[in-house]
Amino acid sequence: MFVLDSHCDTPSALLEGRDLRIDNHVGHVDFPKLKKGGVDAAFFALYTSNSLSGEAALERALRELAAVQDSLEACKDLAALAVSPAEAFENKAKGLISIFLGMENGSPIQDSLSLLRFFYRCGVRYMTLTHNGDNLICDSAAGSGRWGGLSPFGREVVREMNSLGMIVDLAHCSDKTFTDCLELSQAPIVSTHSSCRALASHRRNMADWMLKELAAQGGVCQINFYPVFLSDEYALVHNEDVPESGAEVLPSFRRVVDHIDHAVEVAGIDHVGFGSDFDGIEVAPSGLENAGKIQVVFDEMRRRGYSEEDLAKVAGGNFLRVFEDVIRSSNLFKK
Repeated sequence: MFVLDSHCDTPSALLEGRDLRIDNHVGHVDFPKLKKGGVDAAFFALYTSNSLSGEAALERALRELAAVQDSLEACKDLAALAVSPAEAFENKAKGLISIFLGMENGSPIQDSLSLLRFFYRCGVRYMTLTHNGDNLICDSAAGSGRWGGLSPFGREVVREMNSLGMIVDLAHCSDKTFTDCLELSQAPIVSTHSSCRALASHRRNMADWMLKELAAQGGVCQINFYPVFLSDEYALVHNEDVPESGAEVLPSFRRVVDHIDHAVEVAGIDHVGFGSDFDGIEVAPSGLENAGKIQVVFDEMRRRGYSEEDLAKVAGGNFLRVFEDVIRSSNLFKK
């Protein structure tokens, strides 16, 4: 099967000096860990905080982009950039890990569709519309509801992303932004790193109605590994900032599979995957401490009775299908 992690915040770690050639003692992702975990492809997200101005966000995103390019140049024998599923399969045949580019937070494009197109030309294939705050594009799950969903500019952004063949990512978006995007988009939509609200009530997670609507439109929800999004018990302790006490309630990798189980039950086996949020989270589930241990998720799924065909879908097949659908849909705009 082809294993794809749809969200890693590794570009931020590259700016801090992470060497992806070696098995680092800290952090979640490097090429030895990805290889050990059987990961064939990972989306590296160019993350920018909503606290940055548009210009500062653009500069930060460009620095992260350059750092990814430098790292891949230095690791040609281990990994290569991919901009389509076809390229990722070609890389796998050559024994290379594929790195896709995403953008977490649309703030770097400011109010410019030209900048959106620029990042697409640089290889960015999905954009998380916002992060933990409302921006010029839309409202965030953590925002004040500035626009009541998508802004007028945000509607232009979604249409342009459809035209380009760039995947619209609703992780971090408000529920109303979610609804607006599903009504507007002509291509399937994803959430690259969210879990299930029915099992953990965090606002970043997806409610059952959202899972159903996402599936009905052909999209996919990628389950997040962040313990705060997996367990209300852990989130309570974590948010109270009690030193070390969270260790007693830290969820294990089995809780990740609980969320996969629920999403499959609600949305169907064709609409679930995983987006670890590695290198963007302070702590990972026990037994799933880094990318080198991802196979424990699939082993647990096998134990619970999933077929190998089902495993292949959740491991990466579903996301790649959506990726292809988005590309195919964009070609209709070009005719």
